[in-house]
Amino acid sequence: MKNLVENYDIVVVGAGHAGCEAALAGARLGLSTIMFTVSVDSIALMPCNPNVGGSSKGHLVRELDALGGEMGKNIDKTFIQSKMLNCSKGPAVHSLRAQADKQAYSTEMRKTLENTPNLTIKQGEVTKLLVEEGRITGVKTYSGAVYNCKAVVLCTGTYLKARCIYGDVSNYTGPNGLQAANYLTDSLKELGIEMFRFKTGTPARIAGNTIDYSKMEEQFGDERVVPFSFSTNPEDVQIEQKSCWLTYTNEKTHEIIRANLDRSPLYSGMIEGTGPRYCPSIEDKVVRFADKNRHQVFIEPEGLYTNEMYIGGMSSSLPEDVQEEMYHSVPGLEHAKIVKNAYAIEYDCINPRQLYPTLEFKKIKGLFSGGQFNGSSGYEEAAAQGLIAGINAAMEVKGQEQLILDRSEAYIGVLIDDLVTKENHEPYRMMTSRAEYRLLLRQDNADLRLRKKGYQVGLVSEEDYQKILTKEKLIQQEIQRVEHTNIGNTSEVQSLLESYNSTPLKSGTSLAELIRRPELSYEAIAPLDKERPELPWDVQEQVDINIKYEGYIRRQLKQVEQFKKLEAKKIPADLDYEKVGSLRIEARQKLEEYRPISIGQASRISGVSPADISVLLVYLASAR
Repeated sequence: MKNLVENYDIVVVGAGHAGCEAALAGARLGLSTIMFTVSVDSIALMPCNPNVGGSSKGHLVRELDALGGEMGKNIDKTFIQSKMLNCSKGPAVHSLRAQADKQAYSTEMRKTLENTPNLTIKQGEVTKLLVEEGRITGVKTYSGAVYNCKAVVLCTGTYLKARCIYGDVSNYTGPNGLQAANYLTDSLKELGIEMFRFKTGTPARIAGNTIDYSKMEEQFGDERVVPFSFSTNPEDVQIEQKSCWLTYTNEKTHEIIRANLDRSPLYSGMIEGTGPRYCPSIEDKVVRFADKNRHQVFIEPEGLYTNEMYIGGMSSSLPEDVQEEMYHSVPGLEHAKIVKNAYAIEYDCINPRQLYPTLEFKKIKGLFSGGQFNGSSGYEEAAAQGLIAGINAAMEVKGQEQLILDRSEAYIGVLIDDLVTKENHEPYRMMTSRAEYRLLLRQDNADLRLRKKGYQVGLVSEEDYQKILTKEKLIQQEIQRVEHTNIGNTSEVQSLLESYNSTPLKSGTSLAELIRRPELSYEAIAPLDKERPELPWDVQEQVDINIKYEGYIRRQLKQVEQFKKLEAKKIPADLDYEKVGSLRIEARQKLEEYRPISIGQASRISGVSPADISVLLVYLASAR
């Protein structure tokens, strides 16, 4: 029997947020790329929350954009509400979050993919990886068709042997009732790849015209919207926004949940997979936080042309009848009609410690992976990994140096480093607290940190590269000017300081010293700055932050310097740890398992002590 055989440079398995970024990266770098999906109508699907960004996740999207990814541009075209979070705190934790029109987001991303040269979209299930002598050579689909290639990127999301569960109902489907991928896991196991079973969940969707919004608090977007993409004209995103709504669970809600815990598959043992600690179901919240008498519930529109509302904060796998009672106990939802039941979903994913920081499998040359398949959670984490995996698959095919972002360069670097060096027994979620250099890794300076890397890879245009060089120059020039512009204690100066409750001047000072005062800013002192040039708002923002936090930034840069020294000390890929005398047995086993690429990475592996690192450094020095 004859089967179809085709040849490509790169095969991408999956068309979720990771798959889209991986496929676009490969194609835009000039390589023939094919992307497989179980349904072309589910490209860039948002099976859970209808938003992009949020605390720390907004950082990932802006970094992805700076490198030449698509998510930021796509949400700028399709958002319906936007908010900068944590504005009452310092700039290190400011994070952009936008509500998406789900259908528009998916449609717009599909349009981008379909109009990208070198990219083919194919509906079909990949069931087998073809490997010869430790190198990927292609994939086989359910139909028996073979697609020969030089690199494969696995972005299967939550589809591998997926099972959706609520109460006693168990459907072997992917999210939103889509077809599960039931065969690829077996192929991966045959190749010696270690698999995990993880779980996530989603709340009910409710008909918006059955909600009593008068019992809820209206939540508005920002008056002035900041775009996600550095390429988006800020004026283009100043649109009329949709409102979200806030309500709360109550003791009655909690009583209903507690009375039915024995019927919850989460507690009955029906669910085998490990769920995300930082995004628990409502029944998990009620059990774990028994002292709290209420929990926030966000009512969020799924789009402009649908009546469906997302019930954020109340994901569940309770039975259908309990869900009805539970949701109806929440103020404003007393007569709500459920359009889609809440459910939990179990799926297969890998142990990510089997990956290099390039997201290539250590055992199989040319095989890369990204997204929830790597044991992470969230659209943003997925997209970021998909982009890096796609870039590195392309670099592998081209025979060029692969891209690794370290922890001092990007949240993406923190995300990937945590995945490949730490014990992750639950879906990994990005948080600002995970980034030790977060004052340097702000969302506002992602372009200054990463645009050049995107340009070097080939995903950022010459025009955008020149723009970032100009921006850098303007920032430095303005900082220098402000540092060396002095003013006296004139009545005008004292009057302005008084209006901000700022201490009056006793003698002259520089404009920069005034900006460093907590109650003042670059913008606030504008009336005193007679020679101020016309500068873009993003340049002004960087001038303000760099002057105000100069001391902290300098201190963190020194820490990064030490970090870089350890990262620069490379470990030979074929090092035999058995020959490293004085290494503890546990450390030897851990180092052999992880195969770190540098002393810095080795130092972050659980079970490897500072003393072990010292032994390793002495051995490497003597081996030279």
